[in-house]
Amino acid sequence: MKKNEILDDEKISDLLQTTVIGVDIGSRQAKAVLVYGDEIYTTITASGVDSQETAARLIKKISRQAGIGYNDIAYVVGTGYGRIALEFEEFPAEVVTEISCHAMGAHFLNAGTRTIIDIGGQDSKAIKVDPDNGRVIEFVMNDKCAAGTGRFLEKVAELLDYQLEELGEKALLAEKKLEVSSQCVVFAESEVISLKAKGERREDIAAAIHFASARRVRNLVNRLGLDPELVFSGGVSNNPGMKFALEELIGHPIKTTKIDMVYAGALGAAVFAQRYYEGVRAATEKEVA
Repeated sequence: MKKNEILDDEKISDLLQTTVIGVDIGSRQAKAVLVYGDEIYTTITASGVDSQETAARLIKKISRQAGIGYNDIAYVVGTGYGRIALEFEEFPAEVVTEISCHAMGAHFLNAGTRTIIDIGGQDSKAIKVDPDNGRVIEFVMNDKCAAGTGRFLEKVAELLDYQLEELGEKALLAEKKLEVSSQCVVFAESEVISLKAKGERREDIAAAIHFASARRVRNLVNRLGLDPELVFSGGVSNNPGMKFALEELIGHPIKTTKIDMVYAGALGAAVFAQRYYEGVRAATEKEVA
């Protein structure tokens, strides 16, 4: 896709034509973004046990999409849950935290971004962003409990006999407001089983779970303080039931972007890759001069 089909109009000229790749290894999904001239390529796959193997698979796949060789790649930046295990011997490379990458990626997808809700497979975060440069101002995260994360929703989908991909859409079909009060995954699962035993509709239970999860995330946002504009990133960002629950509880709309926000971290990594490359090139030219 062309840059103008993905990026915020204000940021198109800020993304250079240098060929770089951003790799985001999440706990459940792994994503890559390749910038090549005026084109941006994306790919996604399941995260394997070996983060390095997953990254290598992504780079091979996305390079083939673009029709380029490894020698054409100027820089690679890795991020995400599995970044600490990444080493790229074939390319100049660096690793950057997923918080910084999600902030930068969100900034390039929606230049006015000030607050990010990021929900992944293992944790959830609220991030405050400087709209002038995409840098992180402050963040809070929940990585102590799986409630409100992709892993929890995956378990609930199993309990309700849904595919994970359809859970959010089914939640939007709710006709009755049910309460799931537990803030612990184990007890929330017990509540789901109890509601099923009482004959409650699966759609109503699914909605109740999304609202229970969204309440935990709202607490993070309240601790941080909400500064519009608000975007939603991470693997759960394409769940319409969670988006609806968050907007209802927070009382503020979530901005839409031209591309799925699941790629925000990988795009941010690609932006950092260009900046690292330009910094290395500038330092080299200065030494030569």
